[in-house]
Amino acid sequence: MRMLVLGAGLQGSACAYDLLQQPDVERVILADLRVDEPRPFLAPYVGGRLELRALDVRDEGAVRAALGEVVAVMSAIPYYFNFPLAKLAAEAGVHFSDLGGNTEIVNQQRTLDGIAREKGVSIIPDCGLAPGMVNILAQHGIDQLDSVDSVKIYVGGLPQHPEPPLNYQVVYSLEGVLDYYTTLSWVLRDGRPQRVTALSEVETIAFDAPVGELEAFHTAGGLSTMAFRYEGKVPTMEYKTLRYKGHAKIMEAIRELGFLELEPVDVKGTKVVPRDVAVAVMGPRLTKEQSPDLVALRVLVKGRKNGAGATIGWELVDRYDEEKGISAMMRTTGYSLAITGLLQARGEIATPGVHTPDEVVPARPYIDALAGRGIDIRPCAG
Repeated sequence: MRMLVLGAGLQGSACAYDLLQQPDVERVILADLRVDEPRPFLAPYVGGRLELRALDVRDEGAVRAALGEVVAVMSAIPYYFNFPLAKLAAEAGVHFSDLGGNTEIVNQQRTLDGIAREKGVSIIPDCGLAPGMVNILAQHGIDQLDSVDSVKIYVGGLPQHPEPPLNYQVVYSLEGVLDYYTTLSWVLRDGRPQRVTALSEVETIAFDAPVGELEAFHTAGGLSTMAFRYEGKVPTMEYKTLRYKGHAKIMEAIRELGFLELEPVDVKGTKVVPRDVAVAVMGPRLTKEQSPDLVALRVLVKGRKNGAGATIGWELVDRYDEEKGISAMMRTTGYSLAITGLLQARGEIATPGVHTPDEVVPARPYIDALAGRGIDIRPCAG
């Protein structure tokens, strides 16, 4: 099998690395605007099974040419490119998956369902950690109960050694984090989709030491389309981000003071976007490449089974891979994308068309594949 990975950043590099560990993957093309400095863990494969290719995804001709060489493409670039890329992949008869994170783009991709079915390929957006892994687990729980009262999802990328004032370090994209902190979040309340304010309804979630007590609050994107799929069927469904305690209050203050706004303001005669300033100032202070991270996750599905109350849950704490220099966020996000692409290419996702992971990714093979990579998702009682 020949595979194409778009985006040579953190997640795309992790995705490419995972693909290269599979004996049935003949070649991986890792493409981006610039690919001249691959991550150290990819260096041994360059010139062999790994090809680094300079590619502008806005160049339709170049993208079509690359698609003609592969059976599946995995997109780890900004979400706003994913609709045109999915369209090109569907037209070329190539499987497509992406990290997503924006429900409006997913709805646009849904319009490609007819083309994908005609070509016999699948398009699967939202295939990272959240959305992605957590949605597959939530669906797995729903499938095991006779009726469902609530679905609650908690996940966060955190430093193993937190430093004040935010006790946070950048683990994927500060721009993306701030977007989640300012966008309304879809939830289900009384079976109806509603939007709630990001950083709101803070609650405490306890993990075993050394992680300890974390705070959870609403952020956008994690549920993907599940809130709409289960309208009128599940009374309560929500997704919350995990951080060390005190983070939400500080970020809420920064947001309310206007530092995360996108409308330019006049600063001594120059138009400046407040969020650009926030990213420029906070980014270097929150980027700590030598500081190991962790990913904490919990998914709880409550309802009834055989006439009795039941809870089905999963928990994960994954940590930075010191040997390879691959972060926990890269492992849980990039590997998740790779696994989805492999399932597509191997024919283990047999349903053509456009579907989110919770609709078509088989939970048990997916969980087993993660376990084979040392990402150990364990049952928990909540």
